[in-house]
Amino acid sequence: MFRLFHATFKTCMLLQHPLKPLTLKLLSPLFLHFSPPTFSSLLSQSSLQFHSISTHHYDPFLSTLLLALKSSSSVSICRIIHAHVIKSLDYRDGFIGDQLVSCYLKMGSTQDALLLFDEMPNKDFVSWNSLVSGFSKSGQLGYCLSVFCKMKSDSVMKLNELTFISVISACVSEKASDEGYYVHCCALKMGLVFEVKVVNALVNMYGKFGFVESSFKLFCEIPESEKSMVSWNSIVAVCAINGMPDEAFNCFDMMRVNGFFPDEATMVSLLQACENFPLGRSVEALHGVIFTCGLDGNVTIVTTLLNLYSKLGRLNDSGKVFLEISKPDKVAWTAMLAGYAMHGRGKEAIEFFERVVKEEGMEPDHVTFTHLLSACSHSGLVMEGKYYFKIMSDVYKVQPRLDHYSCMADLLGRCGLLDDAHELIKNMPFEPNSGVWGALLGACRVHRNIDLGKEAAENLIALDPSDPRNYIMLSNMYSAAGLWSDASKVRTLMKAKVLTRNPGCSFIEHGNKIHRFVVDDYTHPDSHRIHKKLEEVMRKIQEAGFMPETESVLHDVNEEVKMDMITKHSEKIALAYGLLVSNADLPLVIIKNLRICRDCHNTAKFVSMVEKRTIVIRDTKRFHQFSDGLCSCGDYW
Repeated sequence: MFRLFHATFKTCMLLQHPLKPLTLKLLSPLFLHFSPPTFSSLLSQSSLQFHSISTHHYDPFLSTLLLALKSSSSVSICRIIHAHVIKSLDYRDGFIGDQLVSCYLKMGSTQDALLLFDEMPNKDFVSWNSLVSGFSKSGQLGYCLSVFCKMKSDSVMKLNELTFISVISACVSEKASDEGYYVHCCALKMGLVFEVKVVNALVNMYGKFGFVESSFKLFCEIPESEKSMVSWNSIVAVCAINGMPDEAFNCFDMMRVNGFFPDEATMVSLLQACENFPLGRSVEALHGVIFTCGLDGNVTIVTTLLNLYSKLGRLNDSGKVFLEISKPDKVAWTAMLAGYAMHGRGKEAIEFFERVVKEEGMEPDHVTFTHLLSACSHSGLVMEGKYYFKIMSDVYKVQPRLDHYSCMADLLGRCGLLDDAHELIKNMPFEPNSGVWGALLGACRVHRNIDLGKEAAENLIALDPSDPRNYIMLSNMYSAAGLWSDASKVRTLMKAKVLTRNPGCSFIEHGNKIHRFVVDDYTHPDSHRIHKKLEEVMRKIQEAGFMPETESVLHDVNEEVKMDMITKHSEKIALAYGLLVSNADLPLVIIKNLRICRDCHNTAKFVSMVEKRTIVIRDTKRFHQFSDGLCSCGDYW
């Protein structure tokens, strides 16, 4: 900004032009920020010098203004530049008028942009496209479509691919599917669906809307010789964001067959495809491709890979990937910290945090402290959690947010300090959200504090009456306490509100494929062998001293029925399948979409001891690594 002032006044002095009233009016508010000595020193700086400038040659001045416009950070600066354009230049010079319009829109000053656009004489097609692009980038779909329709109705103007790409992008940003269909129809009518760039934008648009079939249809209509790198990356990304990892990898294979080399965008999409259901072999293959393509120096890609290994239960591999990053940034450090938290490695998380702060100079932010407090919560480190919750604001000047209070409520509640957790929630500086009350309700269910649990549940239901999980947690708490009548009332209320929960299911990888199991599942082709193996394993662990915990069955039925129900949980079936098909030297990794029950947790501990296997189960809360009859959570989850 200082350079801009000096350039402005130096130029005016050289040109011997007094400032016009409009310019002075625009500049005067900024003059007030400078004392006379400061302003004099500002004018005496020699940061920008102009030579051989006459009243008829403005190129250096124009270059200066264009440069200043690109780096401007406020509407005030934009208006100063605008004043100089009015005084000394023409809006057509270097398309500065169009760039001023874009700058106003970027700064959120829509009215300034529209007024300037209306005042600009001799607007050409570039001017109109700049206006559409500006509205698109600022997320103003209504204005964007209005200008688009005005351009379309003008018989002189002929819309091109840049116009359509901007409008399609605006539709995607605002999730406006109907408007997107309309723009597609316009492109079809005007013959622009043969432009590869427009089709790429449409492929992306339909993918973001969830219409994968439409995306594939458009992609397949592009002639093979015209498909670009962007075309292939677009269809891979569509598969990734719609939870279709197999299709994403198939498109990636076809892309390589057609002679395209994967770039950063390709790898980000493929890694994203593995997020929900990480396939071990696929992630390892991607790791190899990243290394082969020379993308192992890309911190964003390597950090995502690190995170995927954590989600696979392979924290050691995550650590190896982290050590390979030559210059890790805050995101990489935080991802490694999140891995420790997810696996319940609280002490290692603290050691890692202290090391990167003291030795690497990392400045922790609110995300860093969320993972650190989560690690303390999952490890029962109450004193440490309280300490870091205090110093985050006192030492690091990071003000606690709702996520941090949620972690603290969870930490105190898990340890049975329910009154402390409740007091913390009551004294929060802002209204608690569902995460905070949910943490307290979960703790009340474990420690069977019905009264406090009911209060937490009522607050949860008030916050979100359509979330079935709130009713289920309350019902389960009543059932665990033997209050079957109260539990039945909650279930009846759920039915009246037509609320249903997602059924529990477990996933396990074998043969480069994800196998899904539900309760009492007989749909798998090997069901007979799986259930026979399950019976054999249950018999072995009972001989070793395992006692079923039928309290985990939250139904008012007799003990025999409870025994039958509890042996058919999805994670037990997935565990039996894993024992049946996998090598004894490999760990079994199971993913559960709900929190693991206590009986299944104890079952996994005994199976790890009897079968001499390492078992990793990831539920909605954390990872459990079972080995030699023990769990990494220390029975604390």
